[in-house]
Amino acid sequence: MTEKRTLQEIFSEINYEESKVPRHDMLSALIMNNGQKVANAWEWMNQRRPEIMDFYRQEVFGELPSLPGTMSHEVLSCKSDALCDQAIRKEIRITFTQGSRSRSWIMLLYIPKNAVGPVPVTLGLNFKGNHTTTLEDDVLMTGKNCAGEWVDPQRGVQCERWEFAKVIGRGFASATVCYHDIFPDFACDEAWQQSIYSVAYPDLTPAQLHEKHSAISAWAWGLSRMLDVLSSEAKIDCRKAMVTGHSRLGKTSLWAGANDSRFQVVVSNDSGHGGAALFRRCLGENIEALVTAFPHWFVSAFAKYAQADANLQFDQNFLLALIAPRPLCIGSATQDLWADPRGEFLAGKYASEVYRLFGVNGMPGDEPPAADVNIYGEVSYHIRSGAHNILWQDWEHYLSVAGKVFEQTI
Repeated sequence: MTEKRTLQEIFSEINYEESKVPRHDMLSALIMNNGQKVANAWEWMNQRRPEIMDFYRQEVFGELPSLPGTMSHEVLSCKSDALCDQAIRKEIRITFTQGSRSRSWIMLLYIPKNAVGPVPVTLGLNFKGNHTTTLEDDVLMTGKNCAGEWVDPQRGVQCERWEFAKVIGRGFASATVCYHDIFPDFACDEAWQQSIYSVAYPDLTPAQLHEKHSAISAWAWGLSRMLDVLSSEAKIDCRKAMVTGHSRLGKTSLWAGANDSRFQVVVSNDSGHGGAALFRRCLGENIEALVTAFPHWFVSAFAKYAQADANLQFDQNFLLALIAPRPLCIGSATQDLWADPRGEFLAGKYASEVYRLFGVNGMPGDEPPAADVNIYGEVSYHIRSGAHNILWQDWEHYLSVAGKVFEQTI
């Protein structure tokens, strides 16, 4: 990064025109650090994949937190007639303690009431608090900023992004936690001091933490801890878990899926750059914008790649390839040029070379489908008409993929 520029200067130069995308050959995830090409799935899993994981830990997202001294959970409420008597609703407090420090968050969980046998589960973090994801007015409020204020006190304001009743109707349980409760999403020292890192590493300063850790790694780690707790639920089959995320939380779901193979289906919805989109296309959000507006999402070392997008020696097909051979779903939106929908499709296409090592094709087709058409493969893709959001149309695609993987009748 040659100089520190303002966001206004950076945004004024963002490219949204396909004609201005620089020529870029695919960077193959199969080329190992010694220059040799991966020949089979064993070499991928035992040699190349660890190299890529190490790179992302050191240069992009950092290491996931260590588990603090103790982890416990307790059921705060259980409602047997939730969602018009379709679901059992639980609110579960998860607490981490080390010495005199502790950090807690509350997981909101809906389980199909009349299911026969354990059901699969979808997990995802929410932006504004559990109370914003549902119209049920007795759900506990969660999600505070660094000043201890509710991020959004309005109930149900983001319920269209969750559609719990419809998810329950498809035979899935659904669990969510507000991401601010794991690491407040603000670029300030207070956020680090109020995050899970303050419990895991109480003696380190925010600057020291930022060298090896990030908010995205904290959020990804939190998703795995949610799954730990769900494993104690008799009505849920945690061998059938789908991790989902929208926007920055789509970046998070990819990193969670890369680190935790228990997530058998991984979903990236409009995750853009740092998520599913290729950096080297230089269309939409770029690294300079990311590290200037949201430095805490990445380790401090990532800033050195600002203004170098077109010449990177890695790209996000490497991140997507870490999911192989598990099913991966990528969703885009036609109006979301900031996230570069074509770049998201191409990253999935390029990552498919790794899936082929396992005897499967990955993403079918060489060009993106028409709007509102789903393509299915080990790497599935759709581009929804409309803006940056996650809606029921997106969920239908993801649940269809998961239903087939988990052999659900839907």
